[in-house]
Amino acid sequence: MLALLALLSACTHPSNPSSTSRPEKEKVVLAVGGRTGIAYLPLTLAEQKGFFKEEGLNVEIQDMQGGAKALQALMGGSADVVVGYYDHTIQMQAINKELTAVALMCRYPGFVLGVRSDLADQIKHIRDLKGMKVGITAPGSSTQFFINYLLAREGLKPTDVSAIGIGASNAAVAAMEQKQVDALVNLDPMITVLESRGLIKIIADTRTEKDTREIYGGEYPGSVLYASRDFIARYPITTQRLVNAIIKALRWMHGKSAEELATAIPPAFFAGNKELYLKGLTNSLGTFSPNGRFPDSAPPRVLEVLARFDENVSRAKIDLSKTYTNHFAENALSQTSVANSTRLRRPGSVDLGHNTAHDE
Repeated sequence: MLALLALLSACTHPSNPSSTSRPEKEKVVLAVGGRTGIAYLPLTLAEQKGFFKEEGLNVEIQDMQGGAKALQALMGGSADVVVGYYDHTIQMQAINKELTAVALMCRYPGFVLGVRSDLADQIKHIRDLKGMKVGITAPGSSTQFFINYLLAREGLKPTDVSAIGIGASNAAVAAMEQKQVDALVNLDPMITVLESRGLIKIIADTRTEKDTREIYGGEYPGSVLYASRDFIARYPITTQRLVNAIIKALRWMHGKSAEELATAIPPAFFAGNKELYLKGLTNSLGTFSPNGRFPDSAPPRVLEVLARFDENVSRAKIDLSKTYTNHFAENALSQTSVANSTRLRRPGSVDLGHNTAHDE
């Protein structure tokens, strides 16, 4: 019993590893749900700018097409940690699998629902999607959660549409061009590519605070770095170093234009059209967190959304305090800039929440 209590305490209140401590696990396998997606850009920049290496880590990035596949890699043991969407931590706790998000990368999801342009007169509202084929990145992904929630708001069920996995890259564009789907949920840069080619008409968007509040009623965390609570308890220094690298990337990004960020983005990410990529990045710049912290007001909203269509979640007693922590982000902020960390904690700051389950 004492050993179990010690493990839980270590996971909830990990020690603050010093900057000189050696990571317990230097080689880390990280799965991501389609790394060319702009929502995952902080991960790419952490790698490209050498921030993982600065933290003494050798991070192998496994590129998956869809967050559900990245989650499967973690649960199957082929990945140590995941860059994916926060809602999976709640979804998995509902089936007794405990995952914890340790850094927030995007404060808005960035999901966009677009209908095929030739069907725009036929599909004007969410309810018009009944019986249609909707492309998602992968079955069980957060893009599917998004369409499920939009349907639920209209009194429809997930089974009222046919959800088809089409990935998060150029395959999504091909699916729309070839009319394999009637609508799709995807992210930038693919959304900007599709819109620029006149292939879609947007009917739901979460790339800005205004649009996110309109759909969800408030803040809604998107992409995060998450791991199992067992991994965090066993490797707290490694976890801290991973978060340090992500926070460095977020802070390096903050205030920069798309053109400035492009200097550190691999050319392959542009998929042959840098101009369109930069346009998509510009459209999504506001989604990135400036500090990697979770506002406490947001996770309950994610739980409410998932409970609308996921029976496992609606039946479960979810402990949100186990699904995220600001502990590591706070450490990273204090390590990199005491002055800036103090400014971020000033009274009345709207960017910060206080996760009382973890920050004392």
